[in-house]
Amino acid sequence: MESLNLNVRVDANDKKRFEQFCSSVGMNVSTAVNMFIKAVLREQKLPFEVRANTFDDTVYEKLRNAELEMNDNSKRYSKEDVLESMNNIIG
Repeated sequence: MESLNLNVRVDANDKKRFEQFCSSVGMNVSTAVNMFIKAVLREQKLPFEVRANTFDDTVYEKLRNAELEMNDNSKRYSKEDVLESMNNIIG
C-alpha cells in the first residue's frame, strides 16, 4: 500500500501538547493520526460529537427535558401541543 504525506496546520502550542500526549501513551503523532483516520473510515463518523452552539445552555436543557418528557410512554401529546411547546422554548 502506498503511503502519502498529509500536511495539517495546527496551533504551535496544540502541536507540542499533542506530541507530548502521544509520547506519554507510547506512540508518535503519525500513528495517532492514522488511528483517527482508520476509526473514521471504519465507523463512518467522527469519533466525537460536532455541533454548533447556536442556543445557550438553558435552551438546550429545556429541549432535552422536553425530549425526555415526550419519550415518557405514559404521556401523549398532540402535534399542536408539541409545536406550542417548541415555540415557547425557542421564543
